[in-house]
Amino acid sequence: MSNDSLSGRLGELVSTVRFGKFASVGAAGATLETIIVTILTVPFTVYPLFAKVVGAEASITLMFLLNERWTFAEEGNDGRRSLLGRYLRSHVVRAGGLALAFLVYAALIELTVVTITVGGSDFWPPVANLIAIGTALSVNYVAESLFTWRVGAE
Repeated sequence: MSNDSLSGRLGELVSTVRFGKFASVGAAGATLETIIVTILTVPFTVYPLFAKVVGAEASITLMFLLNERWTFAEEGNDGRRSLLGRYLRSHVVRAGGLALAFLVYAALIELTVVTITVGGSDFWPPVANLIAIGTALSVNYVAESLFTWRVGAE
């Protein structure tokens, strides 16, 4: 890769417009995941780490669809096979981000003694989940840009 194409790719990667879209999509995914974690852990008292897995899978699929149609709409080839390839690569990338978020979440849940009581319920699991999601955002952005949609690749 030449220096010109490398600097062009870097320029596309640091696009504030694209990152803003990606972060907005991430906010939608985080909202869905947090709603699922909250519903499963607060009224139903499901084990928080199991709730995280369920919420994350729903979130990953939503974010792929939104990124495909909006954030990276001009990237990638047409066709079902290319779409399936991006979906699978996105899942691999997001699995790495999920692993990071899961480790942060597990550490916050298992290694801290924090309680946020609202109306007699502990809202620490949903808050810890938002912190964990935030830590994985930049890693996911770079990996999704480079590997899933191959931004700036020739």
